[in-house]
Amino acid sequence: MSEAGEFIDLSLQREGSWHRADELASRLEQEPGGRGLRFYGASVGAVRGTVRDAGRRYPGLSRDEITALSSELWGSQLSAAPVFERRLAAVVLLQTNVKLLTNSDLTRLEGFIREARLRDLVDPLAIDVVGPLVDGLDVLARVRADSVLDRWVREPDAWLRRAALLSPLLALRAGAGDWDRFIRHAAAVLGGPSGELTADVGAVREAVSRVRTEMATRRPELPFTPVG
Repeated sequence: MSEAGEFIDLSLQREGSWHRADELASRLEQEPGGRGLRFYGASVGAVRGTVRDAGRRYPGLSRDEITALSSELWGSQLSAAPVFERRLAAVVLLQTNVKLLTNSDLTRLEGFIREARLRDLVDPLAIDVVGPLVDGLDVLARVRADSVLDRWVREPDAWLRRAALLSPLLALRAGAGDWDRFIRHAAAVLGGPSGELTADVGAVREAVSRVRTEMATRRPELPFTPVG
């Protein structure tokens, strides 16, 4: 593990408590991605503080160093079970440095989302990383990124569909964003075969409902034609 990775990992372990770890395990193991994770029991605030401290301790990290560190923290290649707080630290690290990310980083994020299958990780990846990344691209790169999100909406993987649906939420909250595009994506997922309402499929419908509910309050002028 890199020096920065070791610093973050040890800091998270120091911030953890067995009581909080048990509570997290009990709550998150109800979701598909929660099974098989380890938990240190560090709070969300402690995770954010640790990443902030790491940024001060190791300033000026390049894009390649940031993305490599995020993969290291994510831990999909480790023999031991991945740690929830380290994965959350990877999300916070990417969120903090989202302006450094490029179109090509969507491939890495797609891998994280496929592996996560957990609201506590997928949602911040979608809302705080994927959305701002795409919004910050130039016109040509944005077209390519939009095509990636269009593919995610058609993917069998329900968590990629959830991520695509939630990704414009920050922009929509701010009075911007492409509402018509969200409507098309929502129609694509809600208008498909219903089948058995599994936990994964429920996560997709929940994402549509979340965006609709928020916009009904914040921007009631935006129309939504029910489908599905």
